[in-house]
Amino acid sequence: MKLTKKASEFYESWLGSTHPLEATDPEFMEIYLNFLFDDVSSEINLSTYERLKITLACLAVIGAKRAYGRLVTAALKNGVKAGEIREILYQAAPYAGFGRLEEMFYAMNEAFKEAGVALPLANAATTTRENREAKGLAVQKDIFPAIDKFNADAPEDERHIRRFLSAHCFGDFYTREGLELKFRELLTFVYVLSLGYAKPQLLGHIAGNFHVGNDRAKLIDVTTALVPFIGYPMALNAFAAIDEVSKKG
Repeated sequence: MKLTKKASEFYESWLGSTHPLEATDPEFMEIYLNFLFDDVSSEINLSTYERLKITLACLAVIGAKRAYGRLVTAALKNGVKAGEIREILYQAAPYAGFGRLEEMFYAMNEAFKEAGVALPLANAATTTRENREAKGLAVQKDIFPAIDKFNADAPEDERHIRRFLSAHCFGDFYTREGLELKFRELLTFVYVLSLGYAKPQLLGHIAGNFHVGNDRAKLIDVTTALVPFIGYPMALNAFAAIDEVSKKG
């Protein structure tokens, strides 16, 4: 393979300059690695630390088990803490569903064991069964100031889902230690855009990101960083959604 200098440096840092497809599909891997590690890297303003974390979020929800396992190892080698990796996977569950994620848990834990990380990791919950809904709703209000009206306008037979969102999605996960709220909301943008089929939720979480301080430039950079993993249709859909929310101010 002929990799550019920049691509070679990233390839060594992330993957130790080895990939199983290099032996069987060198032509494709040359194109892919130069695009991922040179073209894309040249267009984004993200640290390696941040880029690894958002890529973990993306690979988890799209079910890319092999790539995800390799990236857990790369993240650990590049300074991402095991607890952060775990939180990125845990928070994905309300968005992608555990059915998509169970294999990612096994891949993560296998990579942890190979790296000498003792399991289980320390608990990170900050809520109880009794207060999770109230604390989750408080977090929602920090991201979506109009959440009370949104909940009140829901049909009566759908209001249990609103309660689930407050208690489960936000109370059980967003309130956990290990990641700050601003980054958790950025992760949710990654989950939803990577799943690719939830425009209303994508629009909502773009607005939520703007509200907590993740600006348009950040979301454009994050989307661009994920193009090699999710493809152009999903990325272009995300750009269109960012444009739509940006125009609303």
